[in-house]
Amino acid sequence: MSVSSYRFIDPRTLLAISDLHLLAKTVVDGFLFGVHQSPQIGAGLEFSQYRSYEPGDDLRRVDWKMYARSDRYFVRESEIESSIAVHFVIDASRSMAHDDSGLFKFDYARFLVASLAYLAHGQGDAIGLLALNDQQPINVLPKAGQSHLHRFLHELERLAPEGKWPGWQAAERLFSATPRRHIIVVVSDLHEADDEIRTVLAKLTALKNEVLFFHLLGKNERNFSYQGLLTFEDLESGETRQVDAKQIRAGYLEKLDSQIASMRKALHNQHIAYNLLTTDQPLDFALRAFLQQRQRRLA
Repeated sequence: MSVSSYRFIDPRTLLAISDLHLLAKTVVDGFLFGVHQSPQIGAGLEFSQYRSYEPGDDLRRVDWKMYARSDRYFVRESEIESSIAVHFVIDASRSMAHDDSGLFKFDYARFLVASLAYLAHGQGDAIGLLALNDQQPINVLPKAGQSHLHRFLHELERLAPEGKWPGWQAAERLFSATPRRHIIVVVSDLHEADDEIRTVLAKLTALKNEVLFFHLLGKNERNFSYQGLLTFEDLESGETRQVDAKQIRAGYLEKLDSQIASMRKALHNQHIAYNLLTTDQPLDFALRAFLQQRQRRLA
């Protein structure tokens, strides 16, 4: 399969790629190389300073401002933009083990974080990983370099969702200690008991970070595509409940839509970028959102 054919690919197909480094490289190369080719470059730009992106190019030389104007990826032949630190916070609680027709939410989150980290690494950024639960949280401090990328992906690959979301205390020391400007990328399904995740996001913003939040739901959670009598289990508490899917569908979807709208508004008021993802959605949208957030930080 060609690199460009991975653009808009069903995320389930990525389950066939066992090596996380190869998976991330494939996703990022396909995203950059497969972008729609526009005939316009943009007024006032010297074409001789640029050439089209090709797989294997140094991602630090991609001109993101040019991309915003033309929807094409161009490589600047001389200048390399500044690097930053990017912290990836992944919800590693048990609710992320939700199964959506063979693709677990945590699989999707792992693919997403690996691809974003590969993209950030390619631009010279330092990358760090914090996998949060109340059982065995993982903390990889941000660094740059190829060996650190391999360590990052190794730690990400061995993670398994368990326990519950632990709250702010588990993350405070990491985020308050670094003097470098950085972006915090948080991936969670928001299935915490109270408002712990919202509290974490608010405190991260108060520390002058740029926060990008990905709210991840299974497609079957978002659409409630269940039929008949069902027994649902809370993956974190173990509590079970038997329901008739037809009877509760309308009420469930109304409540979910209200929760999404409330969270989107609350985070917008805190200057946090909110993005809703479902497990059937290609990773392109998330990569694009990350690049836009990164460009704002560098501006």
